[in-house]
Amino acid sequence: MTERSPADLIQRHQNGIWRYLRVLGCDATTADDLTQETFLRVLRRDNFVQHSDEATSEYLRRTAYNLLVSNHRKLGRMQVTDSSTLLDESWQRWAGKDLSGDEAVDALRQCMDQLTDRAREALRLRFVENTPRVEIGEALGITDHGARNLMQRAKAQLRQCVAERLKTSATATKT
Repeated sequence: MTERSPADLIQRHQNGIWRYLRVLGCDATTADDLTQETFLRVLRRDNFVQHSDEATSEYLRRTAYNLLVSNHRKLGRMQVTDSSTLLDESWQRWAGKDLSGDEAVDALRQCMDQLTDRAREALRLRFVENTPRVEIGEALGITDHGARNLMQRAKAQLRQCVAERLKTSATATKT
């Protein structure tokens, strides 16, 4: 068992829970609130035991998921999503042993730097500014199909780069 103080528990798992809630579709403010509520709920339990970091992370994610569902019900915004088991499996594939997801985010940042300026701009317009593909094409001086192809190639390059970095990181951690 790895019993941690409440401050250590929060520091160790806060980023991971927040990112998990964002993956589930929460805006940043809702993710902040639900992350805080998750820790309050768990730390108020008399029978909460920290068996391992992985088990604690899974328990915190399940608590956060249940709070999100309750929040949606309360606000009348229930949305159909994948089961929490499938979401947890996806999270494990993405974050792996890194409970916070920091390694994956760092790898993504480094891989973004390897893209061309044009590819980075297309992805920024699409995923940060939520710009339609036609407007992305116009901004870059290409057709909307050209913008689609550019973004598909950039995403494939990022996917491969991040996977390689995480694999290298996992191999380095084992040795």
